[in-house]
Amino acid sequence: MSDLRQRFFIENSPVRGEVVHLEDALKTILLQREYAPAVKILLGEMLSATALLASTLKIKGRISLQIQASGSLKWAMAECNHLGEVRALADYEADDRFAEASSSSTVLSTLLNPVLFINIEPEFGERYQGIVPLDQPNLAKCLMQYYDLSAQIPTRIVLASSEQRSGGLLIQLLPRNNEEEQQRVDEDIWPRLTMLTETLKAEELTDLDAQEILYRLYNEEEVRLPEAEQLHFGCTCSKQRCADALIQIGVDSVRETLEEQNPITMDCQFCQTRYSFSAEEALGLFGEHLS
Repeated sequence: MSDLRQRFFIENSPVRGEVVHLEDALKTILLQREYAPAVKILLGEMLSATALLASTLKIKGRISLQIQASGSLKWAMAECNHLGEVRALADYEADDRFAEASSSSTVLSTLLNPVLFINIEPEFGERYQGIVPLDQPNLAKCLMQYYDLSAQIPTRIVLASSEQRSGGLLIQLLPRNNEEEQQRVDEDIWPRLTMLTETLKAEELTDLDAQEILYRLYNEEEVRLPEAEQLHFGCTCSKQRCADALIQIGVDSVRETLEEQNPITMDCQFCQTRYSFSAEEALGLFGEHLS
């Protein structure tokens, strides 16, 4: 049950969905930094959301959610790639309002001029960025508004998180092709499933496994479950990426940095891995050598 993404289909209907449960990966991420309880819950919901949204993409690559705002929370981001690797990070100022929380609404209500970016980065091809106003009570409702208005795919999302576990459920009414439109479909299925999905409690989403959740919600439907996918914490940092960053700032800046810091050390904020470059290594990136 620990870190899974379970796809499901409602037989003889254009409805598909996903259930996500995160525990070990969430704990690993939250141990990297000190976070207030409300920020932990926001990151948990964002992680589950990215894992759900990543499942809707048929590409190799990654999808990330990033909140930017003025106020106590400066920014927060979560990411999931096609391998099921997730990571997240946030930066904020101390705020007494973050001491307790039961959902992302605690943090979202404090934000000034907030914007949510949805970034899709395929391994090959053009990147896409969607901009979502954070003008709904919680993260799930903001994402549903995006799908309804921008993607125009009827979608319902439920998110929940504690400081130990997070979960999410997504259902979508997919468009039908010409052949499928000729088949008889229960016209009431989407309103019925929507109503049932809205009965899901936060503690059920975080504490129950996917099969139990789906049985409780849709036991009168014919639900088909493919094999579940594993999710896990994963970081994309590497020494090569750090080297590329040094190359980007240029040899003069590297020389100035070496005067104050030799060797140059670079820390990954996501996983706390430290990369070190001696003067010889750093200058060698530009084909230069120590005199």
